[in-house]
Amino acid sequence: MPKTPSNKLFNLINSLSGSEKRYFKLFVNKNQTGKDNKYILLFDAVDAQEISNDEALRKVIYPNQEIQSRKFSELKNYLYELILKSLQGFDEKTSVEYKLKGMLLNIKVLFKRSHFEDCIEMMNKAKKLAARYEAFEHNLELLAWEKKIAYSKIDVNFMDKELDRIQGEEKTCLNQLAELSTYRNIFFKVLIRSKQDALLRSEAKVNEMHELVNHPKMNDVNQANSHRGRIVFYRTKSIYYYAILNYENFHIYGEKLLQEMEKYPYMLQEDVSEYISALSNFTYSCSILSKYDKVNECLDKFLKIKTLTYDDDLKIHRQYYQNKFNICIKTGTFEEGVVAMEEHLKEVEKFDQDAFERNSFYLSYFYIYFGAGNYDKALESLNQLLNLPKTTEREDIQSLARILNLVIHFEIGNTLLLESLLRSTYRFLSKRNRLYGFEKSVLGFIQKSGRLRSAKELREAFIDLKKEFEDLSQNPSENAMLRYFNFTAWLESKIENKTFAEAVKSHYLKEID
Repeated sequence: MPKTPSNKLFNLINSLSGSEKRYFKLFVNKNQTGKDNKYILLFDAVDAQEISNDEALRKVIYPNQEIQSRKFSELKNYLYELILKSLQGFDEKTSVEYKLKGMLLNIKVLFKRSHFEDCIEMMNKAKKLAARYEAFEHNLELLAWEKKIAYSKIDVNFMDKELDRIQGEEKTCLNQLAELSTYRNIFFKVLIRSKQDALLRSEAKVNEMHELVNHPKMNDVNQANSHRGRIVFYRTKSIYYYAILNYENFHIYGEKLLQEMEKYPYMLQEDVSEYISALSNFTYSCSILSKYDKVNECLDKFLKIKTLTYDDDLKIHRQYYQNKFNICIKTGTFEEGVVAMEEHLKEVEKFDQDAFERNSFYLSYFYIYFGAGNYDKALESLNQLLNLPKTTEREDIQSLARILNLVIHFEIGNTLLLESLLRSTYRFLSKRNRLYGFEKSVLGFIQKSGRLRSAKELREAFIDLKKEFEDLSQNPSENAMLRYFNFTAWLESKIENKTFAEAVKSHYLKEID
C-alpha cells in the first residue's frame, strides 16, 4: 500500500504562490488525460481548506460513494508527485540553475546521437550563462564535455590548440570551488557559535570566535576571487563583529555586504533570500547605532523587494516587523508598536503557522506590551518565551527572559512569588555559567527589595542599582544585556516617578541630540 502523504499534500499546496498554482493547472491540462478533473478537484479542495481534513476531501472527490482508503491515498500520492513535476517545470523557466541542468541534459542527448556541432553550440551558450552566474560546478561539467566532444570527433587540432586553455579553466574553477568551500566552512562555524549565544560575554568564547576568523583568507576581501566568495566573506565578518560586540564594524560590514549583493542585481533574481537577511541585519545595526533615518530607508526597501517564493514573503514579513518593532522600542513609541503588532498579527494568519516562527517575536511582544503598560499581556508573552523547549540555541535570550520575569513580577507586586522565582533563576543561571555582573546586580536588588519598608529606601536602592549598571556598562560584555532591554530607563522611571515609555523617550531624545 502506498504511503499517504498525510499533511504533506496540504502543506505543499498551501505553500504555493498564485503563479505556481496557475502553472500547475496549465501543466495538468497539457500533460494529463482522462482523470484530469479529479486532480484539479482535489487540488482546489485542499487549497480551500484552512485545516487539513481528509474526511471532507473524500466527500468532495467521491460524493455518495464508498471508497477504499488505498484508492484515496493513491490519488493524494499521485497529486503530490504531479505538483512536484509541475514545480520543476515552473522553476526551469525562472531558475538559471535549472536552465543549466536542462542544457547539460540536452548536450547529453545530442551527443548520444552524434550531433556534435549542435552540442558545441549548446555548450557555448551554457558556458556564457555559467560564467555570468558563477556556476562553477556546472562549468566544470561543461569543460569535461568540451574534451569529450573533441575526442569523439577525433579533432586532434582542436585538442592540440585548446587543451592547455581547458586545463587552465578547470584549475581556475577548482580553485574557486575550494575557496568557496573554505569561506563557507568558516561561516558555518561562526554562525553556529553565534546561534548558541548571540552576544559573547566570556573571554573564552570571544577567543574561540577570534580563532575561527583568524584564517589567512579572512584578512582581506580582495583575496576572494569571486562574487560568491566576497558575499560569504562579508556575511562572516558581519556576524563575527556582532557576536564580539563591535557594533561599528557590524554596521560597516553589513553595509559592504549589501553593496556587494546590489552590485549584481540579476543574481538577486535567482535567489533573494540571503539579501533579505543581509538587509535585516544592516537595519538592526542602524538601530543599535541610532541611525534612525537609515532604519526607515531600510524598512521602505523591504517593501520594494520582489519576492520569488512563499518563504521570501514569510521572511520579509518577519524581518520587516522585527525591525519595525525594534524602532518603536528604541524610540519609546510603544502605542505605535501596539498598532504595528495588531497589523502584524492579522497578516500572520495568511501564513502557514508551522512555518511562521512566532517564538522569534515573543521578546518584542513582551517589550511593547510592557512599554505600553499592559503587564498582563506582557507577562503572557514572556511566559510563551519561557515555555519554549530548552535548546542550546540563544542561551542569552533564555537567561534574559528569566531576569525580565523577575522585573515584571516586581512591577506587578507579586512579592510572594518573587522569592521562589529568585531561587529558580539563580539555579538556572548558575548551571549555565551565566552569573555575570549584570545578573548578580539584578538578583541582589530583587532579594534586597523584599526587606525594604519605605518608598525612600526603595528609591535609594534603585539609585544604587543604576550606579552599578553605569559602572558595568563600561565593560562591553556587561553592556550587551542592556541592549536587549533598557534597564536603565526602567530604573529612571522609578527614580523620577514617570512611566517607562517616558524614560525611554528621554533616552532617545538624548541620543539624537
